[in-house]
Amino acid sequence: MRSDRIAPLGALLNGGGLLESTVEFRARYSETDQMGVVHHRIYLVWCEMGRTELLRQLGSSYADLERQGIYLAVSDLRFSYRASARYDDLVRVRTTLKRLRSRGVSFAYVVEDAASSALLVQAETDHVCMGGDGAVRRIPAETYELLKRAQELASEEGTTDAPSGV
Repeated sequence: MRSDRIAPLGALLNGGGLLESTVEFRARYSETDQMGVVHHRIYLVWCEMGRTELLRQLGSSYADLERQGIYLAVSDLRFSYRASARYDDLVRVRTTLKRLRSRGVSFAYVVEDAASSALLVQAETDHVCMGGDGAVRRIPAETYELLKRAQELASEEGTTDAPSGV
């Protein structure tokens, strides 16, 4: 991870000045029940996809952190289900950095039908930074500074609240 990756962060700002990553994909058959409805547990996986992509677009990745022996363990999650996705629906996950602390980070998510923008799920996850020994640790300085700069950029441009819908 290099600090010169900060420059393109402006490209991640949505219309409201919110730093946001978006991923789109189709709901797979293996993610559904016999009625073709996506199982509720799958939305957690989809949030992970959004969070992973946000970190990647900011210039870091989970893989980078894990190579350093650092893990972001989920300490809390909140989901509000509004509607169901079905097999082969085009789904969009919008992910934002909600809070940053020295030993933890929180993300907010909006999962929606990409064709209609209908809200499917609103979610938030809190993560604590841990070492391989399970002890809570500070987020590595370079990663923390990258996330802090991203949060500051979003604040300069507008709001740092969750995506609309959360």
